Amino acid sequence: MIKDILSGIQAYAGAFGLISKLKLWKYFAIPMIISVLTATIIGFTAYGLSDNIGVFLAKIWIWDWGKETVTTITSFVGGLVVLIIGLILYKHIILALSAPFMSPVSEKIEVHINGNLQHTHRKTSFQEQLVRGIRISIRNLSKELLVTIPILLLKFIPLVNIFSTILLFVVQSYYAGFGNMDYTLERHLKYKESIDFVGRNKGFSIGNGIVFMLCLLVPVIGIIVVLPLSVTAASVKTVVLLNQQKEA
Repeated sequence: MIKDILSGIQAYAGAFGLISKLKLWKYFAIPMIISVLTATIIGFTAYGLSDNIGVFLAKIWIWDWGKETVTTITSFVGGLVVLIIGLILYKHIILALSAPFMSPVSEKIEVHINGNLQHTHRKTSFQEQLVRGIRISIRNLSKELLVTIPILLLKFIPLVNIFSTILLFVVQSYYAGFGNMDYTLERHLKYKESIDFVGRNKGFSIGNGIVFMLCLLVPVIGIIVVLPLSVTAASVKTVVLLNQQKEA
């Protein structure tokens, strides 16, 4: 697993160079706009809701002494929860809506690696790619939230909250990498087959998603470059994994 995670991270090494070499930047224009708008809306929403959630949670503290301190803490926790859920929503929204624009990128990378498209590849339309992207994102979003909510509750337990933060990051990374891989998988595998494929390659998915999530920590620049870098890295590695599967 560790080896696969590192492999997923290392796939980013030549991403910038490959994008320029294959002249792929033009395909990222609309997804970049989607990314910036989505991040802006979620950011303002998280900021606006944090105080409201904080005040609501503070009502649990019925005593007057320490009320201000408790309100400050609950406002911070409320903002953190909203931000984490916002990141989850952001990730799945941009991965779903960018699907029709990322598919050509993945296709050009596959041609670059293999010399042509495998004759077994599935031809899909813009609408089919969008529907597939939305379907995958809804499926992953529901599963991720089911795992994330219990992890968030662990944050109220001292010491345990340190490990819950790491676990939360790994979960988010896995589903980010999942979405990036599916831009290539949708040409080769059906919906259920893609889920099984990523399940067998969890390490790479996590590795790809780790860099994806770290990019989001970089103000402004991160949300602009996250898709070009992560999709390119995922496409390169996914094509290699598919080739290995066919040779096995």
